[in-house]
Amino acid sequence: MKRNRLEKLGDFVLGKGFYIVLFLCVAAIGISGYYLIRSVSGSEPVEEPVTANPNITLPDSSAVFPEEKPRPEPEAQPDDPQPKKDAETSAPVQPREVVYTWPVKGQVLRGFTVEALAYDETMGDWRTHGGIDIAAEEGRKVLAAGEGQVAEVYDDAMMGTTVTVLQPDGVTAVYSNLAQGPAVAVGDAVDTGTVLGEVGRTAMAESGLEPHLHLELLADGEPVDPLSYLPEQN
Repeated sequence: MKRNRLEKLGDFVLGKGFYIVLFLCVAAIGISGYYLIRSVSGSEPVEEPVTANPNITLPDSSAVFPEEKPRPEPEAQPDDPQPKKDAETSAPVQPREVVYTWPVKGQVLRGFTVEALAYDETMGDWRTHGGIDIAAEEGRKVLAAGEGQVAEVYDDAMMGTTVTVLQPDGVTAVYSNLAQGPAVAVGDAVDTGTVLGEVGRTAMAESGLEPHLHLELLADGEPVDPLSYLPEQN
């Protein structure tokens, strides 16, 4: 007996048709799940994470940028002129000749000696002598051997009352063994022959000699022989 179509369809569904229907159902469920997930997460695609080598889009080299104005070169400044110095203070003082005279007239008791030793009666030994000792009675007026300006007036422990005069020829004149109370003060201008004081007995280092004036001349700080500057005595 021939089977009708309905029975053949039933046999197909129970046979191979069952697996086909099952596959279609699974596919439908998968498609439905895919669209459901997209509707929940949004329509925008998920961006890929940046990796160690991201793609960087460089600006077009042909793009027009504002042109940077070159910086102006600094103008050359003229050398700052050196401050002008006062001609009177900057110009070196030119030494000028000084007319010398004997501060006191008398015998030279001890001469100038710096290269050889001479016996010192007061100290009892042999030593140099950086000046000359001119005999003169106590109280005799002591004159400036040369013009200049009084630089120092002081009492020396060994050489007694002393007056120092700076002369325009560059020589410093030192007058020692004066009586106390000289006639000049620091800053006084003196001429050749101006009275500086009197002969005294204040120099302990030369107290073994008769009354006298101790005279020293210094050129550039070094002692020189006063007899080479003083005129001959008449």
